[in-house]
Amino acid sequence: MDIKDRLLKYIEIMPIHTRIDRQLLIDMGFFSAPASTKYHGDYTGGLFDHSLKVTEILLELTDKLDLTWERPESPHIIGMYHDICKCDLYEWDYENSRYTYKDDLIIPGHGDKSIIMVQHHLRLTDEEIACIRWHMGAYERDTKMWEYYGRAIEKYPNVLFTHTADMIASKIIGI
Repeated sequence: MDIKDRLLKYIEIMPIHTRIDRQLLIDMGFFSAPASTKYHGDYTGGLFDHSLKVTEILLELTDKLDLTWERPESPHIIGMYHDICKCDLYEWDYENSRYTYKDDLIIPGHGDKSIIMVQHHLRLTDEEIACIRWHMGAYERDTKMWEYYGRAIEKYPNVLFTHTADMIASKIIGI
């Protein structure tokens, strides 16, 4: 898929009132950035491809498990934007022909940063905030935070399904 194809997929799957301005997303690199440098989606456009797959899986889980959300658009918003902070996490290393991690970031923790970035454009529900913040689940590096993750699941069970959708996309499908 090229950027045009990714943009068309974005328009197709996202309800109109959940879309962030297309040109802004293009300028941010949402359709061209990798999802990682050495794991899932480690290629140009991998971030969008991963986000699309997480969205599709969350919608499927919602349908098959009859999940309820604070608002019906939540699986779209959470799935598509949970990793939006990765738009500027990586840069192309021309010398080594690969993406490298930027080490001059101001906000650590990509769940928190994604929430901040999305809230500039959309009003998130508390459930959406919890799902985006805790989508990494037990992959949260700071084990002191696991207690908060557990409480988030107790209050918003869809946090666990968000993590599951992310793991299916990244670990099973590999995108």
